[in-house]
Amino acid sequence: MTLEPISTPVGNEQRYRHAISAWKLAQTSPHTIRAYDRSVTDFCSWLDARGLDLLTVKRPIIDGYRHALANLSPATVAAKLAALSSFYRYAVTADLITGGNPVELVKRPKVDADHSSTEGMTKEQARALLAAARADGPRSDALVSLLLFTGIRLSEALNASTTDYGHDTGHRTLSIRRKGGKDGKVAVPAPAVEALNAYLGTTGGELVAGTPGGGLPLFTTATGNRWAASEAFRTVQRLARAAGVAGRISPHSLRHTFATLALDAGTSLHDLQDSMGHADPRTTRRYDRARHSLEKAAGYDVARALA
Repeated sequence: MTLEPISTPVGNEQRYRHAISAWKLAQTSPHTIRAYDRSVTDFCSWLDARGLDLLTVKRPIIDGYRHALANLSPATVAAKLAALSSFYRYAVTADLITGGNPVELVKRPKVDADHSSTEGMTKEQARALLAAARADGPRSDALVSLLLFTGIRLSEALNASTTDYGHDTGHRTLSIRRKGGKDGKVAVPAPAVEALNAYLGTTGGELVAGTPGGGLPLFTTATGNRWAASEAFRTVQRLARAAGVAGRISPHSLRHTFATLALDAGTSLHDLQDSMGHADPRTTRRYDRARHSLEKAAGYDVARALA
């Protein structure tokens, strides 16, 4: 794909929009595109305020921007720099800039890989949230139940269609598109099945007569449009407040809670990794709150085996 040259001076965000149409073609995940888009747009605003040009900046400018982000968490800073690096790496290959990727050698903050920064919930809080969702209505009940009992991401739930909700070897299942564009299938436990069936107006899992087709969005608005992630996000926050759950509860908190409760109940890390769709087992281990417990020391198992 070729890009038309820009012949007149324009703001950095406009220049970025000019290049982003091509850069997006190289991405595979809508989530990545949204996250990176926000990060690069914020960087453009920072450059504009200082009279700097997006396609001619050198490493010292990126170093300065990194220091300007000092009030943010290490994970957020690392994510923003990753977005800029991705954009400039593409800009190099597309001959939009010369001199290499200015972000490549910029030092990025270390992110604690042992713990998830997302706030999870206790069993009692999870039960309270489920009760609040049931009281709020069928759609809220279906969403919270699906997220909490399967551990899937909000985007995976909202991007699913009714045809993705099916059966496999005696299990109720939901086929989803994982982060990174990979296809996956998760088992839907009975409480979530009941909530989904009630929301979809089903009997025995089949769409009721009169429902047009099967390829409709799984979660919709009153007008039939796919439920927007921002609105679903706010719904979860509202339900958490109604349930009296303190803290910054988000849809990802339900995924975090799913993982910690599963591990507490005895689910193996390997099985949890598969259920959550993690490519790297180290990502799954971040949810293991008891990983450093002395009671789980392998030496005790060896002693019992040799007794």
